[in-house]
Amino acid sequence: MSVQCIIPKIKAVGDCILFKLQNITRKHILSFLGVNFGCFLFAFGVVVFRNPNDFATGGMSGLSLLINTFFPRMHMGAIMMLLNGLVLLLGYVVLGKKSATSSAYGTFALAGMIWLLEILIPLDAPLTDQKFMELIYSVFIPGFGMALVFHFGATTGGTDIVAQVVSKFTKWKIATSLLVVDFAIALGAGLIFGVEAMLYSVLGVCIRTFLMDSVMESLKIHKIVVVVSDKSQIIQDFITNELKRGATIHQAHGVYTRKEKDVITTVLTRRQALKLQQFIKDKDPQAFITFSNCTEIIGLGFGKFE
Repeated sequence: MSVQCIIPKIKAVGDCILFKLQNITRKHILSFLGVNFGCFLFAFGVVVFRNPNDFATGGMSGLSLLINTFFPRMHMGAIMMLLNGLVLLLGYVVLGKKSATSSAYGTFALAGMIWLLEILIPLDAPLTDQKFMELIYSVFIPGFGMALVFHFGATTGGTDIVAQVVSKFTKWKIATSLLVVDFAIALGAGLIFGVEAMLYSVLGVCIRTFLMDSVMESLKIHKIVVVVSDKSQIIQDFITNELKRGATIHQAHGVYTRKEKDVITTVLTRRQALKLQQFIKDKDPQAFITFSNCTEIIGLGFGKFE
């Protein structure tokens, strides 16, 4: 192939890369950092607290820990990397390209970080003799990390894909399939590490399930704000111009005063709700405001129908 043919192709690739870089937004950067920080927290909890105590609390990390017993010279991260590759291939064949590609980055990033931390922090024994305390840390740190990964729209794949495959053939809900897979891994700890490790692992699965639900709900919380004020217009302007949010207005009569007033309803993040509260406090201290929590919002500027 001549140089004249190669140069246009190189230029085309360069233009494509430049175009993608120019379209990277602050949101993309924060999402990337959030996913990687979540993977790091997960990996840290696994390497420092879970593995030294033989807590096989489900997930691909738990399965890798069991397999590592038969291949002690291999790093658990390497085993996890291999297993994840096989699972992604399974997901591609059974569930389709979309399911596999959406899990690829988080899956290999997590396995790579576990592998790296195993080298940097080699632990042959638990840090303390307080096994229950270490179980709590081994669940809470990875659980919070996984919740961050999910919050930023990524996934660590692994047994999530296995659960989707099981769900497809059994008609179980994905949450049920995932719980069955995790419990099977935790019970496997009893065959390899003994009854005590199995009991701790099963307890860890239960705690992790509760923790994930709680943390995910907390991360998704928004505030529904209802405002009744004589200075409705300036509050509307603040919501639309400063907070960049929409609102709904309707007319209502007070039972006591019988006066007609605007009632403003809007949905905001917690930070935006605090800004609105402070603004109304300065502009109309007599305003009536109610706040309520909401964890699932579908519509423009928020979530989409799945």
